[in-house]
Amino acid sequence: MTVSPSPRDRLHAAALEVFRRMPPWARRRTVRTIAPSFTVGAIVFVERADGALLLARLAYRERWGAPGGLLERGEEAEAGARREVLEETGLAVELLGEPTVVVDPDPRRVDVVFRARLAPGVDPATAAPGSPEIVELAWFDRESLPELQPEAAAALIRLARASRSPASRPVPGSGARDGGPFRGA
Repeated sequence: MTVSPSPRDRLHAAALEVFRRMPPWARRRTVRTIAPSFTVGAIVFVERADGALLLARLAYRERWGAPGGLLERGEEAEAGARREVLEETGLAVELLGEPTVVVDPDPRRVDVVFRARLAPGVDPATAAPGSPEIVELAWFDRESLPELQPEAAAALIRLARASRSPASRPVPGSGARDGGPFRGA
């Protein structure tokens, strides 16, 4: 017995055929118009040589978070991560390993989460708020972290899990063999 497609199925098939014939720019515009939009940002956990993490307290938040912010239109996540750390802390950093991603559907936010270390020759004592939104910067031992913003805590947990994944590769000199600063997070 053959079941004929419903009118809705025929309409869906016709719409897909029209979509297939559209030039790529028109397909992108159509998808951007009808698809839910998310903001995309970078969160960067900067590690000092002794494993301490650099955290920031924002003017409009009570808890501590990591340096980071929204990516600019067309900006690569890695470039945005380095830019945000430099703007907010005055520190140049090198990103370590592969990032992980945290998707938060309620505020429709996607965060690309990175580990970083200071660039060669950068003194960690020179970290200073470089933006009006940053009230305070401080280095914290991983065993005595302050209360974190929910998104920073989720990002740190995701990064810790990813660093223990068999697929993750240790970064030389990062302390990754024992989990580094993310062990037990």
